[in-house]
Amino acid sequence: MRILHLNLEKGWRGGERQTLLTLQGLQARGHTVQLAARAASPLAGRAQAAGVAVLACSGVGALLRLLLRQRQAFDIVHAQTAQTMSLLALLRPVLRAQTVFTRRTAFQVTGTQRRHRWKWSRVDALVAISQAAAQAPRALALPVSIIPSAVGPLPVDPVRVQVLRGRFGLDGRQVLVTAAALSPEKDPCTLIEAVGLLRRTHPQLICLHFGAEGAAAAAARERIQRLGLGAHYVLAGFEARMGDALALAHVYASSSRFEALGSSVLDACLAGLPVVATEVGGHVETLAPDRGLLVPAGDAPQLARRLAWVLEHPAAAQAMAQRAQAYVARVHGVPEMVSGYEEIYQRLVLRAGG
Repeated sequence: MRILHLNLEKGWRGGERQTLLTLQGLQARGHTVQLAARAASPLAGRAQAAGVAVLACSGVGALLRLLLRQRQAFDIVHAQTAQTMSLLALLRPVLRAQTVFTRRTAFQVTGTQRRHRWKWSRVDALVAISQAAAQAPRALALPVSIIPSAVGPLPVDPVRVQVLRGRFGLDGRQVLVTAAALSPEKDPCTLIEAVGLLRRTHPQLICLHFGAEGAAAAAARERIQRLGLGAHYVLAGFEARMGDALALAHVYASSSRFEALGSSVLDACLAGLPVVATEVGGHVETLAPDRGLLVPAGDAPQLARRLAWVLEHPAAAQAMAQRAQAYVARVHGVPEMVSGYEEIYQRLVLRAGG
């Protein structure tokens, strides 16, 4: 099959990682794959380095022209973002290819249901990465397939791990790691408040927060300063090699208010870390019933208590982590995800040809 994926995101987050993993997996199975991506984006660079053909676009206008120019060139056109899905919906009447959209968010649809239903109904196959991500289209009576996002073991460089330990002064410390952009939906301030409570009983605790800047960055820095957490909460910036960062941790936390699935939580589980996360979206699917600890979103005291339990009960916490590790390895493997998309593509192509 000839397959084109669309993703114009400027940064590198979970959706971009999933896009690349899918393309690599399909290419390894003999399909002709290409990626339409923003020129000079991290996704475009990593795809090219991995041997995936990239059609560089400066923006939505350039992608529109590309799709019109090459509308006969592909069997499948797959939108990986809401922005590119909107473009596919508009162009559907003139495209020869079968179209697919993967929904990666769990935000509820309000006020614009008719527009969303029209847009989502324009694709030939609608996919969600979790039951949480599927709720909104299902509420509009649209058929949705579930294909969970995939993760694989992240590489760990022992030398670099030691460098990071020295950089952050981790000897003798209890290390909490989180990986999340400093954006409102990730709610960094609740985790900061929890660390402020926890350091009273666990003075050796340090939280390393890896993630890009975002709209909540100023509030996060103000909260750290106001609570006097300079020695306990470090905004460590974006980390390209999260395997090394996870190797530093005793526990992983996520304080997100919305999460369709949470690939960072999946990574932590696969790395064998006990996880404490908010009881939202895909976190529940990954960690319930006994693979992690869940807390209400925005509840800093409860988050602090759950983190304290992990630090104070290492054997029980490790048993919990091992259950999560086995689950993620079984359910969220890259081959399973690629097979799911391949099956949908083949069904669509056969239907179109029949």
